[in-house]
Amino acid sequence: MMQKNVAQAVEKAKKIKLVVFDVHGVLTDNTVIYDDEGRRLRAFCHEDGFGCNALMLMGVEVAVITRKSKSVAARMEDIGIKRFYQTKEKIVQYEQLLEELGITDEEVCYVGDEIIDIGVMKRVGFAVAPSDAKTMAMDVAHWVTEKAGGKGVARELAEFILEAQGKWGTFCEKVMSKGW
Repeated sequence: MMQKNVAQAVEKAKKIKLVVFDVHGVLTDNTVIYDDEGRRLRAFCHEDGFGCNALMLMGVEVAVITRKSKSVAARMEDIGIKRFYQTKEKIVQYEQLLEELGITDEEVCYVGDEIIDIGVMKRVGFAVAPSDAKTMAMDVAHWVTEKAGGKGVARELAEFILEAQGKWGTFCEKVMSKGW
């Protein structure tokens, strides 16, 4: 896919204070597996946990808004995402986040892949879609990742934002010298 205006995306990324992720199709590849007991299982990419942690370590808030899921809740706890919301009313939760954090639409990046995400994507300063998102989501995105959903989207985005903000080198130095 031909990338949209990268210079414009970099300018938008410089202003980001909060990144909000959808889960299904963004932090997962949309695959749902049922075990013999009928439990729903999902696979998550380790790189995405790294990306979320990189953002948080460098002062960028991270939130997840998705529908109710025990497996997703366990993953969010595992990677330390405290702003985890289980709701189908994404716009309502998004507006509550803005108020709680005292930030504006322009300071938010939202990553979504499907029609349910477009309402928030149209409002934020920096809308992002995975490379395998639905066309409708890609059409409103300011930037489209090279990675597909569940294959390192958060990691790729973290590097892009932190690079734009001049923080990527500092992050790398911290991790290489001290670890997490």
